[in-house]
Amino acid sequence: MSKKNWTHAAATAVLSSALVAGWAIIPTGAAMAQSASAGVRGLPDFTDLVEKVGPSVVNIRTLEKARSNTASPGGADDEMQEFFRRFFGVPMPNAPRQAPRPNRPAPEAQPRGVGSGFILSAYGFIMTNAHVVDGADEVLVTLPDKREFKARIVGADKRTDVAVVKIEASGLPAVKVGDVSRLRVGEWVMAIGSPFGLDNTVTAGIVSAKQRDTGDFLPFIQTDVAINPGNSGGPLINMRGEVVGINSQIYSRSGGFMGISFAIPMDEATRVSDQLRANGRVSRGRIGVQIAPVTKDVAESIGLGKAQGVLVRGVEEGSPAEKAGVEAGDIILRFDGKAIEKTADLPRAVGNTKPGNRVTLTVFRRGSNRDLSVMVAEVEPEKIAAALPEKKAPPATVAHLGLTLSDLSDEQRKEARVRSGVRVDAAVDAAERAGVREGDLILAIANAEVASVQSFEALVARLDKTKPVSLLIRRGNAADFVTIRPAP
Repeated sequence: MSKKNWTHAAATAVLSSALVAGWAIIPTGAAMAQSASAGVRGLPDFTDLVEKVGPSVVNIRTLEKARSNTASPGGADDEMQEFFRRFFGVPMPNAPRQAPRPNRPAPEAQPRGVGSGFILSAYGFIMTNAHVVDGADEVLVTLPDKREFKARIVGADKRTDVAVVKIEASGLPAVKVGDVSRLRVGEWVMAIGSPFGLDNTVTAGIVSAKQRDTGDFLPFIQTDVAINPGNSGGPLINMRGEVVGINSQIYSRSGGFMGISFAIPMDEATRVSDQLRANGRVSRGRIGVQIAPVTKDVAESIGLGKAQGVLVRGVEEGSPAEKAGVEAGDIILRFDGKAIEKTADLPRAVGNTKPGNRVTLTVFRRGSNRDLSVMVAEVEPEKIAAALPEKKAPPATVAHLGLTLSDLSDEQRKEARVRSGVRVDAAVDAAERAGVREGDLILAIANAEVASVQSFEALVARLDKTKPVSLLIRRGNAADFVTIRPAP
C-alpha cells in the first residue's frame, strides 16, 4: 500500500472509530470558518483606541549646531601651533602658512535624534523623555496633521527621564491620564510612537510586570510591547484609551527590541511634570544617610526577625538625619508612616517628600524601635540644561492661581511698550482654564497696577484665595481682562 493510500485509510479508520464511539466530529468548511471568526472576535481591537489617542501623539526631532572644523589644510590645528608658540617661542616646524580665512556664515543646525511625545494640555504642553531632548540646541515638534512647531524646553529631569516641552498652539487634543493603580499584570496595552522615524507607528502587547526596580527613583511598568529607538517619550495606553506610562527603556543585547520594554508610570511622571511646569525643575527631599540592604543573617543576628528596612551605613555631618539623632547601624523601618521593605523604598519615599516637611522616622536600634523626628532638606538642584532659556532671576510661582511669573527686563518693557508688568512663564490649572497663556504680560490684578513679581505676590496676599480674581493681560498688541476662578 502506498504512503498516500495508507494515510487515507488510516484517516478513514479513525473517523469510523469516532462515529462508533460517539466522539465529537471536528467541524469543516463553513463550520470551521465560523469558529475562526468567533476566535478573532475574542481578540482585542485597537482601532478605536488609535483613532482616539493617535491625534495626541507627536514626533519630536532634535537639532544641534554643527561644530566647525578648525584644522589647517596641512593637518596642523590651531591648538598645536599655539603650543609651539607658547612653549618654544617658534612657529611649529613644517607648518604651512595659512591664508586669511574668509568670513563664513554660521553653521546650520544638524539633525541629532528622533523621539516621540504626547500632548498634555490644549495649550501646547507636551511630555516626553528627558534623554530625547538632552543636549539639543533646537527641538521641533510635528503633529499628526503635519503641522510643525519649534518647541521650548520647559524643564527636564534626568533622574526620572521626564521632560516637558511647549509649543505655541491652542485647541490641541490632550490625552487622558489613567489610574496606574488599576493597571493589572496581563492587561493589554498599546504604544504609539516614531520608531526609527516612522511616525504614528502602533504596537501592542501586555503588561508583563509592575513595580519593576531598575532605578533609584522609579518603579517601572514592564511590557512586551515592541519598543525601538524613536519610541522614547511616546505613550503607553490601556484599553480605555488612557495614558498609563511613558515608554522609556528596553532590555536589549542587540540595540533592538527583544521582548522586554519599560515605561515610566504616569502617576510618577505627572508628579514630576507638574513641578517642571511650575518651577522648571524638580525639588526632592534628602536626609543625608548612606544605606545598604538588610540581609537575613543580619536580621537574625540583631533580633530583627525578618529581613526588612534598610541599614544605615553612614550619616552625613550636619545632615537632617544627624540632627534627628540617626546613627550608623540603625535599621530604618518606616518613613512618614510608610513601611520600608527594600533598599529602593527609602530614596523614593524621601525624594517624594517636600523639602521643609517634618516627618517621623522609625528605626530599630539595639533591640527596640524608636521614633525620630527629621526635617527633610532639599537635594542640591541639578544644573539646568543648556537648552533652557536663560533668566536673570528665578521665576516665582503663585500656586493657587496656576501662574509662574518673571520680571520684565527694560528691553522687554520697551519692546512691548508698557511701563510695568510681569511675564507669564507658565499657566496651568486655574490660569490655563481662564485662557492665560505663556508669554502673556500681566499689567494689573484686581485693578491694581503690577510693577514686579514682588508687587504681584504682595497684591495676591491681600486677596481672598477662594474668590475669582481679575487680571488685565497684554497679548501681542491687544489687552484684555480675564477672570481666574481658583478650584474649589
